[in-house]
Amino acid sequence: MSVSPKTESMTVASQSRTGERASLRDILSSTAVRVVVLTLCFLWSLPTVGLLISSFRPAAAINESGWWTVFYTPFSFTLDNYQAVLTAEGMGDAFLNSLIVTIPAVVIPITIAAFAAYAFAWLQFPGRDIFFATVVILMVVPLHTALVPILRMYTGLNLNGTFLGIWLAHTGFGLPLAIYLLYGYIVTIPKEMMEAVVVDGATPFTTFTRMILPLSIPAIASFTIFQFLWVWNDLLVALVFLGTNDEVAVVTRQLTELVGSKGQNWEVLTAGAFVTMFVPLVVFFALQRYFVRGMMAGSVKG
Repeated sequence: MSVSPKTESMTVASQSRTGERASLRDILSSTAVRVVVLTLCFLWSLPTVGLLISSFRPAAAINESGWWTVFYTPFSFTLDNYQAVLTAEGMGDAFLNSLIVTIPAVVIPITIAAFAAYAFAWLQFPGRDIFFATVVILMVVPLHTALVPILRMYTGLNLNGTFLGIWLAHTGFGLPLAIYLLYGYIVTIPKEMMEAVVVDGATPFTTFTRMILPLSIPAIASFTIFQFLWVWNDLLVALVFLGTNDEVAVVTRQLTELVGSKGQNWEVLTAGAFVTMFVPLVVFFALQRYFVRGMMAGSVKG
């Protein structure tokens, strides 16, 4: 049965219009997604922009008007807030103390969690499922419920006000997430690779150090970012376990003292926020290329 030229022309025109409508829908959908993403980014970044502008405003201007007034009124630029933070007594020691607290509080849980995650993923031992379920349950337990019991235990062991005490505390609070995150990555390693290593005669420890660790760098980097940000910005745990001794004061506690007991000098806090942000940003940009891979580990399995 032959098709008339007119019918064929109508079919081609109909297909063309359908293709144009599909193309138009794709363009509109893509544009809508961009608008939504840009709007969310703008709203998310707006408080940070306001904080940055406020950090360069004099205290009097901050108290008299909002930061957005700089867009339609003369802007008084000053570095006094940053000078007050950088030249404050004890701030240099506080930065050093924060590094002393943060680095071991990141390294220790990662080391323990890597061994534990490997054991949960690939080794067989009695009670493995029960222990792993306990780790998952501990992830949802608020750390605030453990502060007083741990503090009482530290009192008996004379660990109050010591770096060792806060290292152990941050290790305990960070281990459940670290184990779960690393487990989700290590368990996705192909079984054939593990069997090949065993056939070659490698011991579990050799397998862990020579194959598991190098392959788990993205997940380790992801947890490093989370743990570093949490410990560096922590104030509550530092106050509970380090106390108010100036010799072991961290940068967050030093900033609270600059602000004042009634928050009367909060313009200093705006500058302090950006000063203390420098070290975490260095860590994040150094490890960010692994971040997405580490967070997506185990989410899609083929």
